[in-house]
Amino acid sequence: MRSDWTALPETVTAKIAQRVGGAFDAVPAPSGNHAEIASTITGPAGRVFVKAASGGLSVRSLRYELAATQAIDWYPPAILWHFECDGWLVVGAEHLDGPHPDLSPGSPDLDLLAVALKELQETTAPAGLWFTPDARLGFAHPGMDGGTLIHSDFNPANLIATTRGLRIVDWAYATKAAPWVELALLVQWLIGSGHTPEQAEEWLAQFPAWTATGRESLDEFASRNASKWWAKSRQSTEGWVHDLAAWTGVWAAHRGAAFGGPA
Repeated sequence: MRSDWTALPETVTAKIAQRVGGAFDAVPAPSGNHAEIASTITGPAGRVFVKAASGGLSVRSLRYELAATQAIDWYPPAILWHFECDGWLVVGAEHLDGPHPDLSPGSPDLDLLAVALKELQETTAPAGLWFTPDARLGFAHPGMDGGTLIHSDFNPANLIATTRGLRIVDWAYATKAAPWVELALLVQWLIGSGHTPEQAEEWLAQFPAWTATGRESLDEFASRNASKWWAKSRQSTEGWVHDLAAWTGVWAAHRGAAFGGPA
């Protein structure tokens, strides 16, 4: 749950001021809720994106994000500093500028996404504690286990198109899994960006991890993911929850109709 900047103790804001060169302005991030505080900080030393957490799950997610960002070159924002003070974990990261990519069919931004995915699909999860597929997604399947570090939330809002390529933010749900899981989770966002299920799967066929994954695994993943979001939508009025329920449902129905798997 996102908190107001005033929730931070003065001891914490003083330490932030030391790191940004003095008095600063804070503008809350327009979206996201993993960290209790997420703001663009502008001080004498420039702009920094600051996240802070004090609650158990929020702190754990921010620690995962910190570890993932330090383990992967270039794609995540660089960590500039971090500290703990009065029960708060605070992370200052590179501030990234640029629009969110257009993932609609035929968009040139899809090429940027493909380049990033092909590199990240080769990223081995470093030693340490990471989310498991079951803990991250709420359902288990043996084929989802693996040794790749995946982002697991390629919501276009977490992607930034820069002049040097695609950058990826919000690694709070970094997960150790089979590489195809990242691709299966991308289907919902491709459908939400205007792809039909057939178009989404055709685009994903360029990745070896996708073509090597058995039909039954994809069928079961699509069915279980859709069931999860349908159940969430029954208990939520949030528009994004209902969007995900619709998009995952469309894919599950396609898998059932096209391949005879569960719908």
